Amino acid sequence: MEKRKFLSRFKFDNGLVIKNHIVMSPMTTMTSFYNGMITTDELNYYAARAGGPGIIITGVANVSDNGKGFEGELSVAHDAMLPGLTKLAKVIHKDGTKAILQIFHAGRKANSAILRGERPVSASAIAASYPADSETPRALNDSEVHQIITEFGEATRRAIEAGFDGVELHGANTYLLQQFYSENSNQRSDEWGGSRGKRLKFPLAVIETVNKTVKKYSKKPFIVGYRISPEEIEEPGIRLEDSLFFVDQIKHKVDYIHLSMGSYKRTSLNNKANKETLISQFSQHTKNIVPLIGIGSVETPDDVNAVMSDGADLVAIGREFIREPQWVQKIERNDLESIRTLISPSDMAELAIPSVMQVYLRESFYSVMHFTDDIETQSDYQNALAPMEGLEKKLS
Repeated sequence: MEKRKFLSRFKFDNGLVIKNHIVMSPMTTMTSFYNGMITTDELNYYAARAGGPGIIITGVANVSDNGKGFEGELSVAHDAMLPGLTKLAKVIHKDGTKAILQIFHAGRKANSAILRGERPVSASAIAASYPADSETPRALNDSEVHQIITEFGEATRRAIEAGFDGVELHGANTYLLQQFYSENSNQRSDEWGGSRGKRLKFPLAVIETVNKTVKKYSKKPFIVGYRISPEEIEEPGIRLEDSLFFVDQIKHKVDYIHLSMGSYKRTSLNNKANKETLISQFSQHTKNIVPLIGIGSVETPDDVNAVMSDGADLVAIGREFIREPQWVQKIERNDLESIRTLISPSDMAELAIPSVMQVYLRESFYSVMHFTDDIETQSDYQNALAPMEGLEKKLS
């Protein structure tokens, strides 16, 4: 049987050991209760996929009520969420899989309907380009910025108390952390905006607060990861050099950096003359300093090997874990022929995919799921932003 490097153990600098180099990427289930509490359907979904990957990163959880981005979203905003979050961490821990809670504030990606009449907030009062009917948010004042930073810390405390092994700060897909760094959404003139260095201040403050929380409350190795989108396509907006600069500022402050993109083969979307893959370019800034998680339409062992050869230390797999919950176990048994790379609508209940998520996959991710009833519809996001990079239509 072929020995595969990605099935070997990996140790983070803080001492946390994971059983392999495979990460189940955070994916939206839209299945939590209206108030953000976990549901049995969600627990069953994660239980079906636990035990294989070294890490499972949950779908995103909001750190505050006004940070909710869509219906059916998990919340870590209140201590009342702790019993459900504790169940979630326990379910993921099956057979040694580590549990990471992804946390965020949606910022201007929310709307007043989701926030029950409250106007969404952001760095500045500038509406997002997508969707076209995005509401103009209210600019946060200084005390509110500090409050959100505190809420990230409190969310981390709850993750620790619930038994998670780490948190991932969702600084990608045009949510609030990214909104503060982007000139497209941050045109403030105070200490939180203006120059690139000032736009960096908010995410750095969140990282600092989260790290202080970990030091204060965690009695075991607890990792802090950061997810980043390599580029924006809006003008003005984040360009590759901005993201590489960002990584240089945080790489000694976090335990891993996780890219967000639809294809691991992607090169720059804005500079077509730059033919080097994004993973390779980021790895030149992270190598031997901080682990890099590569991602993007990874489906086969060959894909994993290619991502690692390009410079990633760990490899995140998303949609393939929806189609094939036992992906790792089947590779361990050398049972490659039975691995699903297509998904039948008739099998979604058997795969423990919650009913609301089934609708979401059909309506918002049809072109990337490889459904057996229309296998001709398969989009390649090597040279374009994918729906999951902040462009997907959430169910209302």
